[in-house]
Amino acid sequence: MKFIDFFSSAAMPIMIIIIILYGVIERKKVFDIFLDGAKDGIGVVVNIFPTLVGLFVAIGLLRSSGIIDLICNLLTPILDIVNFPTEILPLALIRPISGSSSIAVATDIMRNFGVDSNIALIASVIMGSTETTMYTIAVYTSSVGIKKTRFVLWASLIADFVGIAVSVVVCRILS
Repeated sequence: MKFIDFFSSAAMPIMIIIIILYGVIERKKVFDIFLDGAKDGIGVVVNIFPTLVGLFVAIGLLRSSGIIDLICNLLTPILDIVNFPTEILPLALIRPISGSSSIAVATDIMRNFGVDSNIALIASVIMGSTETTMYTIAVYTSSVGIKKTRFVLWASLIADFVGIAVSVVVCRILS
């Protein structure tokens, strides 16, 4: 265990040293290359900033307006028929939109049901098998200038749905 702690603490400094040594061996101006990369990175941040602001405002509106609770109340009778645990429905709805909000929802699930419960297990598998789709699409497509994201969005949301459904089924089979 001490080796893993040491390795995880030393990984970044070792990587930086390797990069600098490689640059010296190849006779490259490492610091100038670093500065050029930093300038490019700032350009990317400036390009995607409006998209991120819009996404964060939309997430804040969803969380504070009660729309998620309304959707959960509407979907509960349907999900009860297919034996889908309604306790994880808020996580399933938030996960494609926001990573930090979904972490908060998953933590709340674990606090309420216990970390060893089947619901917490399902929540953990959902967190690992799905993506923050809206955020990812917004960042990646806006950074390269793609405007038409309709098909990417549908494919990603279908993948999230499959990830959530399979998480529930697998966790039910294994528990």
